[in-house]
Amino acid sequence: MIIIIGNQKGGAGKSTLTMLLANYLTQVQELALTVIDMDYQQSVSQKFEKAKILENDDPYEVVSGSLNEFPGMLEWIKKHPGEVVLIDLPGKLDDDGLIKVFKATDLAICPFSYDEFSFESTIFFALVFQKINPTAKILFVPNRIKANVKYEILTDVNEQLSLLGIVTAPIPDRIDVQRTNTFQTPLSVNALVRPVFQQIFQDHIRNNL
Repeated sequence: MIIIIGNQKGGAGKSTLTMLLANYLTQVQELALTVIDMDYQQSVSQKFEKAKILENDDPYEVVSGSLNEFPGMLEWIKKHPGEVVLIDLPGKLDDDGLIKVFKATDLAICPFSYDEFSFESTIFFALVFQKINPTAKILFVPNRIKANVKYEILTDVNEQLSLLGIVTAPIPDRIDVQRTNTFQTPLSVNALVRPVFQQIFQDHIRNNL
């Protein structure tokens, strides 16, 4: 099963969300999983290599890749149908290499925030993805949501995004989220993200494996 984590807007929290979900799927659901890090900053790959230096056991493999390399990777993925592959996409939509990735995707997860620029980028990403792959579901994850902030456009954004996919429960903004790496999620953060991921797993991942 191929799951992409994408949004053309930088700073949406794609890489951190990728690690959080990978940790949940391997440590809670005990799934076989590989992360393909296609983001330009290579944040997931860097944390994976740092964890190796500290001699931590690898709960999953992280592979650096590019959009151009995806066709070759897809051959390997097809030979491992019971494995989940998470792809942390680069924050752009102007590369034809995305077409093959989008076509192969089973589930798209799009983190976003409640501001107009993030909303416009999220809508555009979803429309392009649906045009290329109209059968795959899109989950919109409100990410880094501050508890003490009133988001005036929240209701309107949720209504508009619900026309294109499913808006999940939000993931709160916590400073300790930055301590997440490829071998563990801080306990305080795990308590916040687990209900969101549990719902995603039950409704959109379990039956596809």
